[in-house]
Amino acid sequence: MALFSSSDGASADVSVRPAVPGDEDAVTRVQLAAWRGARALGDAVVDLVDPDAVRRRWRDAITAPPGPGFAVLVALAGPAVVGFAAVAPGTLLVLEVDPEHRRGGHGSRLLAAAVDRLRADGADDMVTWVLEGDDGRERFLGEAGLGPDGAERALAVGMDEDGVRSVVERRWSALL
Repeated sequence: MALFSSSDGASADVSVRPAVPGDEDAVTRVQLAAWRGARALGDAVVDLVDPDAVRRRWRDAITAPPGPGFAVLVALAGPAVVGFAAVAPGTLLVLEVDPEHRRGGHGSRLLAAAVDRLRADGADDMVTWVLEGDDGRERFLGEAGLGPDGAERALAVGMDEDGVRSVVERRWSALL
């Protein structure tokens, strides 16, 4: 466990561990807060999300992963879950930190733990997807050694007055 010293001299325990049953509530809270902060999705889209369905999916991912190489990791500040990452073989599926806890090293610790997990499962490279316009995530991933590899996809995220609204994601990758 590492210690993080704040500017006022106080310290708090920070760490990353595998998610355990019961973490799904905090993971859902962090994910919805992060989605609200991702302007590309828009509040109207996030308002349509059923938090109970998201919570059930995270509970299932934590308690019964769909196969080998799937895992959910959580970042802690003391006993509180403040971020999470999920991996599948060769893929960082998601990495989110509660907006109120960003810039505290939680994202870097989660990414390092995710890479360790992928390597332990035999991965030689890693991919992840980034929403167009998420400059902060691009900066974070770029500083960690990932980069766009040219692949992109459009995802339908809801309807607006002009029809289906979609967002573009770009794939980022790195050798491990």
